[in-house]
Formats: sequence, C-alpha cells, structure tokens
Amino acid sequence: MTDDRAGQVLDELRRQARHLVADLAGPVRRVRLRSGDAALEVEWHDPVPSPRTGVPPAAGPATRAGAENAPAADRPTVRAPVVGTFYRAPEPGAMPFVAVGDLVRPGQVIGIVEAMKLMNEVTAGQAGRVAEVLVEDGKPVEYDQPLIALDPVTGQDA
Repeated sequence: MTDDRAGQVLDELRRQARHLVADLAGPVRRVRLRSGDAALEVEWHDPVPSPRTGVPPAAGPATRAGAENAPAADRPTVRAPVVGTFYRAPEPGAMPFVAVGDLVRPGQVIGIVEAMKLMNEVTAGQAGRVAEVLVEDGKPVEYDQPLIALDPVTGQDA
C-alpha cells in the first residue's frame, strides 16, 4: 500500500471512530477499527472525578442491570466498561481477582470482560471493601452494568 493510500485509509478510520464515539450513549474507553492491513486503536485513561461532583462521569444512577442485580443505591459499584462476558479470574480454575471481604484500591483489577475475543480488564475506580459480587462468573454483561458492590473504606480500613 502506498503512503498516500495508507494515509487515506487512516483518515477514513479516524472519521469512522469520531462518528462511532459520537453515536454511543456512554463514555468510551477503547476503540479499535481495522481496514485491511491498516488499524486504528484509541484508548482513553479512566475518567477523573468532576471537580463539581467528585464523581467520575461514568458513575451515574442509571443502569441497564435488572433489579435482581441492583446494589444498594448508596453503595459504590465497579461497572462493566464494555458489553461482553464477565470473568472473575484470569483463567479457568484460577483464584478470582477479588472475593467478598477483600479490600480493593483504585486501579486494582477486579475482573475481565471478554468482548470480541479481547480481554478487557475491569478496574476499581475507588477504594472499598468488596460487599457483593453482582454477576456470576462467565455470564454476559451490558455496558455500565454493576459488577461488584463496594462498601466505602474508613480510615481504619485503609
């Protein structure tokens, strides 16, 4: 592929990525587009808390999870970053990343969501103690569905 043609393909992939991100309802963490040998991958860092609310943009009250998986309203949750299949462990038969009662730190991996053969790490956005695992291992999840409910940590827990 000539340099000029490769540039045109990448320009088209960028245009498609902008349209895709604009059409999606929620925040996007990663986009990967491919056309032949050319590929465009963009990944954003985890959102930072808003100075006005102190809450990351992705952490809102709306959820697509059913009532049976709804955590207590006052409990923070770790949510699915993408649609896919949730796994609690890095591989079959391995110990889960976290269990009820474990203390988690911001950025700590709590699970994996497999989407289109890609393993997407799910990380905690804040410190807390795992209060409840809301989704069974190997079950499908929706975007922004609560996966793990946390109890906020106090000074003595940290």
